[in-house]
Parts: sequence; structure tokens; C-alpha cells
Amino acid sequence: MKTSSAFPEKKATTPFIIQKVKTMNKFFFALLSTCIFFNVSAFAQAEEDKTLSPYFMVNSDDPSLDMLPLKATRADVNIAGVIADVTVTQVYRNEGSRPLEAIYVFPGSTRAAVYGMEMTIGLRTIKAEIREREQARQEYEAAKEEGKRASLLEQDRPNVFQMNVANIMPGDEIEVVLKYTELLIPEDGVYSFVYPSVVGPRYTGESTTTASASNDFVASPYLQEGLAQPYEFDVSVRLNAGLPIQEIGSITHDVDLSFPESHSAYVQLTKASKATGGNRDYVLEYRLAGGEIESGLLLYEHEDENFFLLMVQPPKKVEVAQIPPREYVFIVDVSGSMNGFPLDISKMLLRNLLVGLRSTDQFNILLFAGGSEVLAGESLKVNPENIDKGLNFLQNARGGGGTELLSALNRALALPRCTEDIARSFVVITDGYVNVEKEAFDLIRQNLDEANLYSFGIGSGVNRFIIEGMAHVGKSEPLIITSPEEASAKAAKFREYIESPVLTRVKIDYGDFDVYDVEPITIPDVLAQRPVIIYGKYHGKAQGTIKLTGHTGKGKYKAQFAVGAVEAAESNQAVRYLWARERIRLLDDYSQLTYGDELSEEVKQLGLQYNLMTAYTSFIAIDQVPVAAGEDAETVNQPLPLPLGVSDMAIGFDMEIEGISHHTTVVEDSIQTEVVLGLLNADLALLQKASLKAWLINQFSSMKDAALMESAGMILRVTLDAKGQLISWEIVEGILSQDQLFYLEEQLGDWVYSGVLPATGCALEVEIQF
Repeated sequence: MKTSSAFPEKKATTPFIIQKVKTMNKFFFALLSTCIFFNVSAFAQAEEDKTLSPYFMVNSDDPSLDMLPLKATRADVNIAGVIADVTVTQVYRNEGSRPLEAIYVFPGSTRAAVYGMEMTIGLRTIKAEIREREQARQEYEAAKEEGKRASLLEQDRPNVFQMNVANIMPGDEIEVVLKYTELLIPEDGVYSFVYPSVVGPRYTGESTTTASASNDFVASPYLQEGLAQPYEFDVSVRLNAGLPIQEIGSITHDVDLSFPESHSAYVQLTKASKATGGNRDYVLEYRLAGGEIESGLLLYEHEDENFFLLMVQPPKKVEVAQIPPREYVFIVDVSGSMNGFPLDISKMLLRNLLVGLRSTDQFNILLFAGGSEVLAGESLKVNPENIDKGLNFLQNARGGGGTELLSALNRALALPRCTEDIARSFVVITDGYVNVEKEAFDLIRQNLDEANLYSFGIGSGVNRFIIEGMAHVGKSEPLIITSPEEASAKAAKFREYIESPVLTRVKIDYGDFDVYDVEPITIPDVLAQRPVIIYGKYHGKAQGTIKLTGHTGKGKYKAQFAVGAVEAAESNQAVRYLWARERIRLLDDYSQLTYGDELSEEVKQLGLQYNLMTAYTSFIAIDQVPVAAGEDAETVNQPLPLPLGVSDMAIGFDMEIEGISHHTTVVEDSIQTEVVLGLLNADLALLQKASLKAWLINQFSSMKDAALMESAGMILRVTLDAKGQLISWEIVEGILSQDQLFYLEEQLGDWVYSGVLPATGCALEVEIQF
């Protein structure tokens, strides 16, 4: 029987009680798109994607099998100045009677440089060695087969790690210690140390053959909602700030504080936090006393190379008089994929930024697609007339053809500069589906002393690789808006981030200090919410004077560093790892543009040279004494506690996508008459599917009515127009009562999918099988 309905307009719905669902439900849906000028080949890769799902742990009835081998995890954190050195200890113990292999997936900081691991069994400690990733995996599997205890640490993603521990014998306790370091960068005068504690359930549309990620972590088991964490959890922090501490505390956990001196603190979790705190990230925040621009230089001398780190920090409180005149050049993508809400949000963003500028500020607008067009030959003063002129210029924009970022950046740089001391900023607004050559990233890096660059991604299918890559090479933070609902808050955050440059036109003269491999190669402005950090190496003796100059609202600024007076302390060894980690991140950003093997090989060599875990290098430790010869170890995936605030519903849906295919039926009045699809590539398809998938989970989480779910074998088909409005639905298979049909119609009538890209002109047909 087929039952169908159409919705000429959105209807109000009746509230209802959500009931607990005890069974897992699967929704299998095929996404069928109805488009003019559809390019099917763009989605060929999507058909090969496989989605792995998190699942609930089920306790074994076999008492000989220990399903919870991880017994404790703790982090001992030492913060010296702006560098955190973290020692993470994981304790595995087999309380069953059969040998085990334990697999534990855990999160890490994206800024972390993981530089060491060791494994302790009884009185023996085995130091791990860094290996090429595939070689490390082969050595681990061989050791496991030979009955040897072994541990393997791999990077699944920059912030997700996987630990494998093989041949944990009955009664064994194996302690695995990993070490990492990271730089703490203050925002708005607040230093934050974040220790991630659990990987949340996620679905991925990425191919499982991706070299940089195994994607195995998405198959981790989870404890059901409300169950206590299965292991001890602890974090302790020793802070030596170097300056008096004004405020300190955890915003996530209850802690006990002690202060040996005004510039130092010891922070420990309370007993209650240790028992329940493993289901959320640990965040420690602190402020230091001081109100001026502060700079600092760290040196470290290694056996074969010497390293330095120079940080220029903004004052804690910024006065208006400290902010120099500002010039903003908005570089706006007006290609076909930006039509609709992305361009509408761009206009709102510009209006909000422009009305907040001072009369001493100036602005310009450069539109780009296949070509480019500029509002004025030189930037305009901020006044109501010019603001209206700029918004009208954007309102009437029409783009087409390719989308060339490089030529747009070159044209922006060629615009005449108003005055020498003005703080110039380029704001690139795009959905990220632009042609970005390696030369574009080079141009940004080479001209940060001429113009700051900020990337703002807008659209329901933003190409995050490009947006984040531009931000990284521009030494800024990316901001991304994927729906109209989040636009106002993120636009306000962006405005706050960029509106207070306190030091501009920054130049550095290293004098007799013989430096090389310096990053960044040019220096961006110091912002009220962003310090400037410079990493590099130097030849020979640390000598000479570093001279730092720039402009503030009060005039010229100068600072000098007597290099010879700074001690190259052994305690600064983290600077070596941080330099390598920064270089690896830069190479990762460039690799998104070239897709070549050359950069991945360079990342691998950096990992091997500097003993760092990367996407291509892993840590392996093997105890050469066989203990489980002839016995097959049972593999156990260590279950994770659900993150605080996440319900069982995040696990209860196991969804598979069968690909995107061409559909010949055109839904009447649901598509635009002219559509530009040249930029709708496979990456966009993946993001589109991920967005739709997340939306469906959210919709069905509020439709858990038992009467509806018990309709076994029901197949529901819904059709959404190009604006995401539900225009019709039908039951393809299954029978519902009149009451159930009424309930279903009430629920479906309120559906609006904001993730559909209006520019594609697509109508979406979705089939859901219960």
C-alpha cells in the first residue's frame, strides 16, 4: 500500500512525549538528486564510501574474558611559561583467565607534538621506537603472533589516537606511558590548557582507504547512558607561569588548588571528579598579571641543531588609543555555489563589520569568480554613504566560470595602501570551492607583514580543508558558518577577533643571530586576542640582538632581545618538537592542494628525525620475551564512556549511504531554472551527505513513537525542494493505522532541511527503511 501526502505550506505540530527505545534501528537511505545539468561523474568516488558506526559494549557471559582491560588513565601536566609538557599513563590489567589484546581509542590536542612512549611490565621498561607507520604495524602484528607483549600507538587523525596492547596475560599489569608537548596560546588574555578525555561517537563519510586515517576509531564501543566510567581518571597540573597568577581554575571539573608562590600553582582533581570526570574534556584556565605588550625568547641547543621560539603577546587590556587605523579589504566569492544563504550571510557579515568601524578606518570590496571586480580604486572612508555603496555593490554581484583565488589576492595586494601605519586586513569569504594553487598559499605567507589574512567559510557544504588551510598559513583562526541559525553569533565572534590590532607592520631584524627555517616567514599583526609566535633554527652561537619594530595607535614601537643573555636551557627541549610540529602542519595544509606523495614523504621523514608521531609514523614497543606462545589472544575494544550530555540516541542509529545517483523525475516547481554545478565535486557530495545524515538522525530522534517504530518493514520516501522544504511524502511499503498516519503527517509537516545547497537547484528524494 502506498500512502502519500503533500505539503503546500508549513504546518504547526502537536507536542508529544518521547518514549525510550530499547532496540537499535537502522535507516538505509538512497539519496536521489533531481538537477538540471547534473554531472554524475562528480560523485563517482562517493559510491565507494563505507560508513562505520560506534556501538554499545555488550558484557560477555564468559568470566574468563575481561572486557574492561583499561583500569586507569592519568595525566601529569607541567606548564612552564607557555609550554605544557604532558605525561599520560594508561594502566591495563587482565583480570580474566585468557590472554588479551586491548584496543583503546582516545583523543588528543591538535597542537600536541607526541614525542615518546614506553611500556612497563613489572620491573622491565621498554622504550618505544618511532617507525614508518606500515612497518610499525607489521612489527606489532608479528610480535602478537609470536606471543610477545607489544604496544603500538598510531594517529588516526590529528586529534585522535589509537593504542593497541598485545598479549596481556591473565594477572598481567602493563603500564603504557606517552609524552607530548604543546604551546599554550592565550586568547583575550586567558590561557587555556585542554586535556581531551573521550572521543565522541561520530559517523564518517570518508573512504576507509584514506592513507592518513584508518577510521577504525569510529567502531569503538560505548557504555550506555548513565553507566559509570570503567576506569580511574586523574589529571594533575603544576604551573610555573613566570609572572604572578591573577586567576586560575577549571571550568569543567571540581579541583583543589594550592599556591607555593605567587607565580606557581598546583591543581588536583577532587575525589568526586576523579570518579566521574572521564566523560568530558578537562579545561584549566588562568590569567596573568600585567598590562603591557610582553615578548619572550626561548632557546634550545640540540646535538645537531639549535632552535628558538619568539612570542610577542598583546596587553591584557587594550585601550582604544592603542589600536592603529584599520583598513579592511573584503575578498568575496560570488561564484554560482555562493548564491542563496551564503551570499546573504556575507552581506550581513559586511554590514555588521562596517557599521562598527571608526571614522579613521577605511574599507574596500573585491568580488571574484572567473574574474574580479573592485568597489573602488583605493579604499573608502567609513561613512553611511560609502557603506550603502559597498552593500549595493555586493547585492548586484553576479559571478560565473572558474573561481580563482590567486588572481584575486594579487589584485588586492596591488591596491594602494592608505598610510604606512594602517593595519591592513584581507577577509576572504567563500564556501571553499575555489581553485587554490600552491602559489596562493605562498603569496599569503610571503605578505603577512603587508596584510593579515582571515578566512571565513560560509555554506552548508564548506570545503574545510581550504578554509582551515588559508587560516593556518595566515596564522589566524578559521570561522565557518554552515546554517543561517549560527550566523549572528559567529559573525559577532569574528568581528571581536579581528577588530583590535595592537601592533601592525611588524618587522624583525635578527642581526648577527644566524637564523634559518623560520616560520612564519613574514609577521602578521599582533591582535588583542592573538599573540605572534615565531619558530626557527639558528647556526652556531646564540649571539647578537633581535630588533622588533612596528606601529601602534600611539606611534612606533621598538623592542630588543639580547640573544646572548638568554640561556639555552635543557628544559626548553619542547621548542625542538614544537618547531617540527609546526612544519608538519604546514606541509599537511599544502598537501591538500597538491595531493602528491612528495609532501607526505617529507612529513614521514620529519616524524622519524624528530621522534614524532604523525599520520605516517607510529610508536612501537616490543618485549622480546614470548609469554603467549601457542595461545590466541582475544581482542577487546576498550569501551568508552559517552561524553557528558550525549544520549544513547547517538549510538542507536546505524546508517549506510548507498551513494548519489541521477534521477530523471523532475519535481514540479522545486528547482531553479538556471543552475551552475561546475564546482559540485566529490568532496562537496560527501559533506552534503554527512549534513543530511546528521539532520535525519536529529529528526528521527524526536520521532521515537513506539507505534510508528513497530511498523516492521515500513519504507518512507520524502521529497525536499531546493530550499529544504518537505513538499511530499509517501509510504512505499508497510501499513499504518489512521492514528499513526495522522501522527506521521503532523511530524513530517514541520521538517525543513537547512543543509540543502540552494545553488545546486536540486530536489532531494530520501528513502528511509525502518
